Amino acid sequence: MDKLIPDPPLNTTKPYNPSHMFMITPDMNTETLLAHACESLASASVLASDFATYLTGPQRSTALAIAQIVMLAELAVNRALDIVDPQE
Repeated sequence: MDKLIPDPPLNTTKPYNPSHMFMITPDMNTETLLAHACESLASASVLASDFATYLTGPQRSTALAIAQIVMLAELAVNRALDIVDPQE
């Protein structure tokens, strides 16, 4: 019987070395990281919602679901930011 799936290639390549172009510095504080994450998530939520306006049917539902998931992540990051730096 012939084998339907070929064997994977042998791993003879160099280990993956990520680019340092978008590296976050190790000394970055938690509050700054959370603030930037919150802003990025807010932007992603707006982009997904705007994109959904051009879609119909299941694609629109999918885009709106993505927007909702991003919004929930934004709420979680905002709550974490409140814990790290309470604004009383």
